[in-house]
Amino acid sequence: MAEIVLRERFRTAGLDVVVDSAGTSGEEAGNPVDPRARRVLERHGFLVPEHRARRVAAGDLHERDLVLAMTATHLHALERLVGGAVPPGRLRLLRSFDPAAGDATGHLLDIADPWYGVDDDFEETLRVVTAAVEGVVAHVLASSR
Repeated sequence: MAEIVLRERFRTAGLDVVVDSAGTSGEEAGNPVDPRARRVLERHGFLVPEHRARRVAAGDLHERDLVLAMTATHLHALERLVGGAVPPGRLRLLRSFDPAAGDATGHLLDIADPWYGVDDDFEETLRVVTAAVEGVVAHVLASSR
């Protein structure tokens, strides 16, 4: 969901930014977009391309300018994967860009995984992701100046 929202927001901001996504585990590798996520995204006007889940590789983290994690647990897994071998600030929690999150840190910035829930949980995830995405776009704009 975050990949789709972020890609669209960069497009509307006129920024040519590559956005992709990968998981920290391989358990969903090869699976398509969750049908509930697809429904919620499409209901909000997002085009949902064909996508297959994949597991992140250490090389991905070295090739990206910014890597966004959904939870503190994911962030720590990414940090272990690269062993601190990426520049400071490259690995961040997505929600750390949400102004409404204030001074929160760590697990307080986790975006709940709606997978075990219903459409309303995916709606909430979309709301939280969308709020954070605006801050990501502002960050990228500021970094490109």
